[in-house]
Amino acid sequence: MNYLIVFAGGGLGAALRHGFNMLFVRLLGTAFPYATLFENATGSLVMGLLAAAFAFKGDIPQHMRLFLTTGILGGYTTFSTFSLDTAVLYERGEVGLAVLYVLLSVALSIGGLFAGLAVVRSLT
Repeated sequence: MNYLIVFAGGGLGAALRHGFNMLFVRLLGTAFPYATLFENATGSLVMGLLAAAFAFKGDIPQHMRLFLTTGILGGYTTFSTFSLDTAVLYERGEVGLAVLYVLLSVALSIGGLFAGLAVVRSLT
């Protein structure tokens, strides 16, 4: 049953990711992987919120934890795509953009996780 829960959540997360990919391409073009940066940063923020909620509210069932984290966030966040986007920028000769993308992705994602933890801690 846990596999079905993760499968369902993963499908929702992947569909959400695809929607943001299309939106960002329409709004900002394809010169920089804005959507992937946004997805990794917001996915990490949500993971921080959830991790803190799970830690401070022990009554959240395991199936819900799996659905939200391994399922939805696993389908939504895109660090494998992050690696590909970095390589594409590098291969295009956009070394500066590639470095900027890596630095922003790491800083915003880790910062988002800590921000999520801090928000939930401040509420409990």
